[in-house]
Amino acid sequence: MSEHQHQSPQGFETIAIHAGQEADPRTGAVVPPIYQVSTYKQDGVGGLRDGYEYSRSANPTRSALEECLAALEGGRRGLAFASGLAAEDTLLRTVLQPGDHIVIPNDAYGGTFRLFAKVLTRWGVEFSVADTQHPAKVREALRPNTKAVWVETPSNPLLGITDIAAVAQVAHDANALLVVDNTFASPYLQQPLALGADVVVHSTTKYMGGHSDVVGGALVAADAGLGEELAYHQNAMGAVSGPFDAWLVLRGIKTLGVRMDRHTSNAEEIVALLTRHPKVTQVFYPGLAEHPNHEIAAKQMKAFGGMVSFRVAGGEAAAVEVCNRAKLFTLGESLGGVESLIEHPGRMTHASAAGSPLEVPADLVRISVGIESAADLVADLAQALD
Repeated sequence: MSEHQHQSPQGFETIAIHAGQEADPRTGAVVPPIYQVSTYKQDGVGGLRDGYEYSRSANPTRSALEECLAALEGGRRGLAFASGLAAEDTLLRTVLQPGDHIVIPNDAYGGTFRLFAKVLTRWGVEFSVADTQHPAKVREALRPNTKAVWVETPSNPLLGITDIAAVAQVAHDANALLVVDNTFASPYLQQPLALGADVVVHSTTKYMGGHSDVVGGALVAADAGLGEELAYHQNAMGAVSGPFDAWLVLRGIKTLGVRMDRHTSNAEEIVALLTRHPKVTQVFYPGLAEHPNHEIAAKQMKAFGGMVSFRVAGGEAAAVEVCNRAKLFTLGESLGGVESLIEHPGRMTHASAAGSPLEVPADLVRISVGIESAADLVADLAQALD
């Protein structure tokens, strides 16, 4: 555990419901109010009430979410943003400058790759792609100007598993930060800071919000000093979460534990169907014993989550047809909501990676398994495949 990491004596579900969410002192309301306000009355020039002056800089609803995020991840500082990519951009422009280098995974979210390849390179940041599932390959990709290593685990969309502790050691040996995108697992299933990561990234749009009704992002820093730097840039760059969006994410977090349990159990039922179906040529799920890093996933995750990808016999056309035939699985991008979603990564979420080292197989289908009746989900996917 990092010396900077905060460890709460309370259980996860208790933290999710109570951290940053004390009853309103004026009314006794048990849910934090939505402070839909842009500015605050000052008690004389410079006389701020609890530090609030302008809602880009700080807002009480967002503060409640940020305190909860830090507690859930065991970090010193949590920060909420307008989207996951806004969180990533703020982080990268805080810890990198022109001429610096970063190592990114060869199986990264398409939007993250686009941010590096199309935006940050124009700013003078260099990046290398490495298979982070093999720490030795991360070490080979390091350069004298490497300032950070970026990891997704489980990764999007091939559900690759990276040994966080091992890659943290590689990064720290090179005086680089380790950033872990924890969106797929959520802090309920995985605690990257406890394994040596310096910063955790989330698209809170996904499992944290959990209801497909809000777009948001988050950073949680293990070190208070880095947290202060990130907070400065959050305010300076301005891509903050609005109060209603923050309230929706905070509302979703309250049920994160029970939802993740159901996402996982339903996913296991789906995987059982896929592994025996004749039209499925490969299944990507870290809970499978044949997954190349299954043992690492079992060591660093509480359970294996609700994301599943698979390849379909017949190539791209067959994969697209499965997506189109599904009825209960909604054809759509994003993930992590209570409803099940299905998509074709090559044409949808990962189209920006086409022609790059991160290009995904054309016959790949990705599903976000929701919390509906497992039997109904299995039946729908079976008819889509048949």
